[in-house]
Amino acid sequence: MKTGRKITGGKYRPLRKKKKYERSRNARLVKLGNIKKKQLRIRSGDRKTVLLSCDVANVQVGKKYKKIKIKNVLETPSNKFLARQNIITKGSIIETELGKAKVTNRPSQEGQINAVLLEEKK
Repeated sequence: MKTGRKITGGKYRPLRKKKKYERSRNARLVKLGNIKKKQLRIRSGDRKTVLLSCDVANVQVGKKYKKIKIKNVLETPSNKFLARQNIITKGSIIETELGKAKVTNRPSQEGQINAVLLEEKK
């Protein structure tokens, strides 16, 4: 039998459509480039600032944070094709002016890029 059908041949139909709050949004991919942000209206009228592109990261150096320019996206463990397109996600390894850093937040949902320094340039 074909999938999505009963033994009798009838179709399985959804009981109802998804409500507005159950619907998903399009995926936002943060690209490497000039800073671009967007504000979305979310449930209960609140606002969420999302990042569309960025070239600056808040990198933790010791116990302090510094705002450092991003040069390149080296690798993305979740998907190697994202690194080729310079798309930044959580867990991405980025090349900064101080050296390699790992992204520790979800930039597409938080409006900024936070990272931890992996190694320092000499």
